[in-house]
Amino acid sequence: MKTIKFLAILALTTVFTSCNGEEKNKTNAIDPAISKIEVLDFHSTHRCMTCKAIETNTQYTLNTYFAKELKEDKITFQVIDVDQEENGKIAEKFEAAGTALFLNVIKKGKETPINLTDFAFMNGLDQEQFSKELKAKIDTELKGL
Repeated sequence: MKTIKFLAILALTTVFTSCNGEEKNKTNAIDPAISKIEVLDFHSTHRCMTCKAIETNTQYTLNTYFAKELKEDKITFQVIDVDQEENGKIAEKFEAAGTALFLNVIKKGKETPINLTDFAFMNGLDQEQFSKELKAKIDTELKGL
């Protein structure tokens, strides 16, 4: 029985890590005049408590520390249900099949996605820690714009 469990875990690990050799942080060209940060919160229709907290804490952080940048469209925030057909292309672009949090940094028209999903799940239920770390990550990227 232990051998079967071990083999099942090994098989799942292989499947989930088989794409690690691919370059995930490709940059894509957009209008060269654009420099901003898109905060993208992906989720599926059925959401757990942590998934909901990620959205709430992201919104809180943006409204608390980046209200000016939101107003100026230097930062945008989108909540995207990956189960809705109209969101298929963007979900595929970011390889989001369920809950995922991304910063899509657009600098002079070039996109660089930063996957914050692991961070979001690790800190999603701790608003203070989540906000502190997300603010620091966004501040760092804003300085580079």
